Amino acid sequence: MLQYLPILILFIIAVGFAATNIGLSAILGRRKPSAEKLMPYECGIDPVGSARERFSVKFYLIAMLFVIFDIEVVFLYPWAVAFKSLKVFGFIEMLIFIGILFVCYIYIWKRGGLEWD
Repeated sequence: MLQYLPILILFIIAVGFAATNIGLSAILGRRKPSAEKLMPYECGIDPVGSARERFSVKFYLIAMLFVIFDIEVVFLYPWAVAFKSLKVFGFIEMLIFIGILFVCYIYIWKRGGLEWD
């Protein structure tokens, strides 16, 4: 148990440092709220419309599909690095993987999941 003492001390120092900085900024920091400071920031452009605007479900569906297919493409990188050592077996497995992705993509396309109207 004594061997974990340095880690415990480091943890206590880190938490203490963070708490001290947050407390000092709350006590010593300036608070001058203005209409300009309280306005939502949108990449340097003046906001247009309400920040509470509702988005279509299609927007979220396309965003999720993009993330899913984007993550699947990430699996191609390790395969490409180890391609020579995997030989024909690795090539066939990746063809099956890409085939499944292609079938899923065609299914989503035919169901109208990629239409933005």
